[in-house]
Amino acid sequence: MTRRPRIALAITLLVLTAVIALPLVFMVSTSFKSPQEANSLAFSLLPDAPTLSAYREILTDPQIPVLRWLGNSLLTAVLHSALVVVLATTAAYALARMEFPFKRTLFVLIIATMFVPGIIFLIPHFLIVNELGWLNSYASLVVPSAAGAFGVFFLRQFFLGIHASIEEAAIVDGCNQWGVFWRIMVPLARPAIATLAVLAFLTSWNDFLWPVFVLFSTDMLTLPAGLAQLQNENTTRFDLLMAGGVIASVPVLAVYVLAQRFIIEGVSQGGVKG
Repeated sequence: MTRRPRIALAITLLVLTAVIALPLVFMVSTSFKSPQEANSLAFSLLPDAPTLSAYREILTDPQIPVLRWLGNSLLTAVLHSALVVVLATTAAYALARMEFPFKRTLFVLIIATMFVPGIIFLIPHFLIVNELGWLNSYASLVVPSAAGAFGVFFLRQFFLGIHASIEEAAIVDGCNQWGVFWRIMVPLARPAIATLAVLAFLTSWNDFLWPVFVLFSTDMLTLPAGLAQLQNENTTRFDLLMAGGVIASVPVLAVYVLAQRFIIEGVSQGGVKG
């Protein structure tokens, strides 16, 4: 690559980085503004007089149990991602390595559900959760949508990329089907499984519409649904909203930093059949 295209590429990347980073910088900056400055119509990227009043209020006001909402989001997101990994891993292995009648037809049907908008399942899921008596409970956030098609497809492609000779060697050494799956395939698929777990965690963490439908008490709300209560018809405390947004982003950043290596490796290998 010559000098001019390289400079043009660098400038383009800098502009894109600025466009992506600007809302995040504005969110963090607004969280340190006073209520009057945060609600002012005059745009200012940096606060005139930085203050922690929004954080003190949002963390100490009993009417805004942010820490409880944070705990609810963490608990349900972790449990949901764990259930997604268990269901997707077992289903993907069966579809990739085991032979049974109508396997291809079943896989096509599973993939077909990926083309259906998720909002279509909102009412059926609500009716099922209501019949099970799970409304206003953690189960209503953990179980529905855990058996998604994307995880099955993603891990199936990864399992197909593992050479069959590894399985054959394990079977010759006396491993049964379960032993091959648990001792051989799952460790080899660890990067893809970690990637799927992170994606499932983020999906559950960022979900807003479903918790609003199935959770009725303030103490049971997740963080996105809880922060929405800071807005009303008359006033909106943007400093509190931005402080809540900063708090909500910390676990996501921590998860990504811890799982970054697995995500890159899993995405690079999971979508290719070798």
